[in-house]
Amino acid sequence: MSARERILGRVRRALADVEPDGTPYERAIERSYVRAHGDLDAERTVGLLAENLADYRALVHRCTADELPSLIGRLLAERGARTVLVPPGLDAGWLAETDVERVPDVAASTPDELDRVDSVVTGCAVAVAETGTIVLDGGPDQGRRRITLVPDHHVCVVRVPDQVVASVPQALERLTPTRPLTWISGPSATSDIELDRVEGVHGPRTLEVVLVGGVSHSPGGDGR
Repeated sequence: MSARERILGRVRRALADVEPDGTPYERAIERSYVRAHGDLDAERTVGLLAENLADYRALVHRCTADELPSLIGRLLAERGARTVLVPPGLDAGWLAETDVERVPDVAASTPDELDRVDSVVTGCAVAVAETGTIVLDGGPDQGRRRITLVPDHHVCVVRVPDQVVASVPQALERLTPTRPLTWISGPSATSDIELDRVEGVHGPRTLEVVLVGGVSHSPGGDGR
C-alpha cells in the first residue's frame, strides 16, 4: 500500500459517519471578505500589475500584438539565447522574428536537458494586479510546470486587460483547482539567515513579463 492509499484510507474512515451534503462547493463556505481593494478601472489595474511586478524585480515590457514578435526576438537576442523551450500550444507567430533553436516541451526531457535550455517563452492563465503575480495552469501555451522552473530565463506573455484581475479572489474564480497551478511573483529568490538574497535557486533567475494589448501597425515603440 502506498502512502497515498494510506492517507486516503484514513480520510475515508474519518468521514465514515458524516452525513452526505449535496451543497455546491461555491455555496458551502461563506465568503464575505472583500474581493478587491478599491475600484480601479482596467487601465489602472494593468498599471498596478506592472508596478508590483517591477517591485518584485521582474522586467516588465509593454507592446501591441503586432509588436510582440519583434519584442520577443529582441529579448532573446539581448539574453544571448541560442535555444528556447516552446510549449505545444504557443502561438508560432510570437517567435516569428527570431531564429533561435526551438526546443519542444516533451515528457521525456530530463532535468539536465532542460537546464541546458537558455530561455522559455509562455503565455499565462491569469495575472493578479494587487500581488504582482502571474499564474500558469499548464494550458497549451504554458506547457508542463517544470519548463518554467528549470531554465534560467522566462519570458511570460500576458494579454491585457483580458487576463488581468485586481485580486486573488477574482483570479481563483478563473482557475480550475484540479489543474497544476504555478503562482509566480517575480524571479525565483530566497535568503539565508543573514538575509543575503540569492535568485534562481528554485526557478528562473530572470523573469520578463510582456504586457500585450491592442493592435497597432505604426512603426517604433520601444516595448518597455
